[in-house]
Amino acid sequence: MTVAHVYTVAFQGIEAREVDVQVHIGESGGGQFNIVGLADKAVAESRKRVRAALAAIGLALPFKRITVNLAPADLPKEGSHYDLRIALGLLAAMGVIPASEMANYVALGELSLDAAVTGVAGVLPAALAASEQNRGLICPAANGPEAAFAGGIEILATPSLIALVNHVKGASVLTPPVPRVMEAARAAPDLRDVKGQESAKRALEIAAAEMKARNSPIHIPCTYVGVAPGPYFSNAPTGMIDPFCAMDGLVNGFAPLTGLSK
Repeated sequence: MTVAHVYTVAFQGIEAREVDVQVHIGESGGGQFNIVGLADKAVAESRKRVRAALAAIGLALPFKRITVNLAPADLPKEGSHYDLRIALGLLAAMGVIPASEMANYVALGELSLDAAVTGVAGVLPAALAASEQNRGLICPAANGPEAAFAGGIEILATPSLIALVNHVKGASVLTPPVPRVMEAARAAPDLRDVKGQESAKRALEIAAAEMKARNSPIHIPCTYVGVAPGPYFSNAPTGMIDPFCAMDGLVNGFAPLTGLSK
């Protein structure tokens, strides 16, 4: 019987609680792979992601009964960040990497089918929990700068599973991350993300310009193909198209503005 003990965390609010990932490879079982310990759907699906990721680096799971226990069993386990820890536990149980060394780290990260390690939420609380447990942290490369803010612990920020295995075996070295504030995400949707729909985007741009135009009381008439020239609105700043006139042309199917009347 082969059992490996490796560690990760479960989140309760912003608190990161230690989880002992116990991997058992039995002598029979016909390739069954079970995860127990009050795991949710995302954790249960990690079986397929882990199997595919190991295949991507040239390893196959033994045709035996594999049981992964996430202890304590009464603590709910949610999210995809257990992928990396389960994979490392399997590698330790199979003798690919030393189990004793893996027990010195808290690990979290989601695995892609090509064995890339993708970013997850909660890395900084996990790093702080690892520091309290006198362990290092293994995390995705994308989360390395965030984890580095914990300070005082060893951090292995890996872009892929094979890069981490090579680091552990001494074939290559992962660069330690440095603290860096991550780029803020856009606060609102952006028209750049909309594919196609050019007429609708044009109408929205004109409407937005009109809201700005209301602040400048300058008379600018405009001319459309098929529409008689004339002063349609008097609050557009110099050099700008009257938005209401433009909107009327778009809605009624007229061609865009051809020029401004004098």
